[in-house]
Amino acid sequence: MQFEVSRLRRAIMPLSLACVTLLSACGGSDDDDEASPPPPVVTSPTPPVQTGAWSTGDLHVHTIQSNDAQVTLESVLDQAFDRYKLDWAALSNHLRMSDRDNTGAAIPGGSVPFSTGMAQYEVPFIKQAQAAGRYAGKIIFSSFEWDMPTHDHVNIGIGVNDPMSAKSLRAVAEYEYLYTNKAANLFDAQLVADLAGQPRAFTTHADSLTALQWLRDKHPDSYLLLNHPSRYAGKYTIGQLREMHDLAPSIFFGIEGMVGNQMEPDRGGYAEAYTPVNLPNRTYGGVDYLVAKVGGTWDALLGEGRRIWNVADSDFHFRTASGQYSSGYAPGEYAKTYVWKDGKDMAAVVAGLKSGRMFGVFGDLIDALEFQARGASGTANMGGELVAARGEQVEVTIRFRSPDSNHYEYPIESGNPTYVKPTVHHVDLIVGDVGPRAAPGTPAYDNATNPSTRVLARYTRADWTVDKDGYNVIKVKLTADKSQYLRLRGTNLGPDVAGETVAGEPQPDLKVDVTDNAARFNAINARNYNDLWFYSNPVFVTVKQ
Repeated sequence: MQFEVSRLRRAIMPLSLACVTLLSACGGSDDDDEASPPPPVVTSPTPPVQTGAWSTGDLHVHTIQSNDAQVTLESVLDQAFDRYKLDWAALSNHLRMSDRDNTGAAIPGGSVPFSTGMAQYEVPFIKQAQAAGRYAGKIIFSSFEWDMPTHDHVNIGIGVNDPMSAKSLRAVAEYEYLYTNKAANLFDAQLVADLAGQPRAFTTHADSLTALQWLRDKHPDSYLLLNHPSRYAGKYTIGQLREMHDLAPSIFFGIEGMVGNQMEPDRGGYAEAYTPVNLPNRTYGGVDYLVAKVGGTWDALLGEGRRIWNVADSDFHFRTASGQYSSGYAPGEYAKTYVWKDGKDMAAVVAGLKSGRMFGVFGDLIDALEFQARGASGTANMGGELVAARGEQVEVTIRFRSPDSNHYEYPIESGNPTYVKPTVHHVDLIVGDVGPRAAPGTPAYDNATNPSTRVLARYTRADWTVDKDGYNVIKVKLTADKSQYLRLRGTNLGPDVAGETVAGEPQPDLKVDVTDNAARFNAINARNYNDLWFYSNPVFVTVKQ
């Protein structure tokens, strides 16, 4: 695609775009504009009645049943739903041995596999709390975080159509038995007998694929989310990601690009990344390099038309502990994933996640985003596809809003809000070409770049209007000349902020190295709230051949 007015073709537009590139963001005209023919009138069929609504949630939340976490299940849920007003959350404790119950008390008899702890403590507390009227209208799901053989952590949710049922809990226990190296005598004897003859697999990349195929074939109402993928060097190749997606695209469709653990001194807990050779294994504006790098791994996958989406999570373990350590924000406090959800259960959440109609945000930089492309065939939202004729005019609408304040407080954990209003400095419209998928075994299968991806335009306050509902609105007309995807990112930062951005690109995050504990906590918190981003998922525009 290209801007309708050819003289405005540039890789990155100036900070204040010429008015002719916008349909309604500014007034006036120049001689060239007056000489140009009016844009064609686009007619489309009456859209169907839209159901559903936006919701907020978090897919990666730990409780004290994970041995590296410090907050009870009750406190986690209170913070997620009562304090920070999320609509849904997936608990994701480690699929390891657990020696504490949901309150932090030692489990009688010693450590148990986490699937046992989930069944005996986590799920019963959730059910009892909800039966008593707590967390009314909220969706709580029990998933787990698996140490994926030869790789890093992934969140796995099993049984989204029948959550927390005996059948789903049994499936989690089967998964833990088959795909971890725990001794057989730690599991129910009948379960072990029933699984006799099924190979246990917990060592190699091939074993990881075996587990993914098991989910696909045995429990199709499951998902696998790639957590903090670049935290350690060499844990994934793009060829392996393509292999996973080829094997089970309905299960593996998400990357936690906007990672949690943001209260770590090394942002996101990416502790290995502070050497020049490991720069791609550091966060950039708090975002994993796979997603933050324009033309990088995520763009390479999108450039094949793969429906692999980005999400934002907390990875909550604790905020601060023992006056010495800091880890991450509570669910809903700093990171949110906004999902268009049509229904009131976890199945509806996952259907929304699979659709791609979602966006991630840090520090409540925005609390609403509509991003769509409209043509003769209809309208496509984030995650959707608009089919257009070659040369057709496509109208792109970007509509967003920021709240009056976010959760920044000083000092941290003081309960003293600063009432800072987050403000978007600019929004980047990013475009990349879409071509055929690379074939396994070819060099292209291991290519982690999409050279066609670029920032097509950068919009500031001068380029948007404010509608009657208080939304900032940008409308752009593009010409469909090739199949492409469009995606957005926005930030509170200017394009050239020392240590933060260069020509609009986020720079590798610096470690906060302050000796005094309280001063370090506050410096980390200030670092994070002064460096805010949102990322949309893409809209695909496919040109008919």
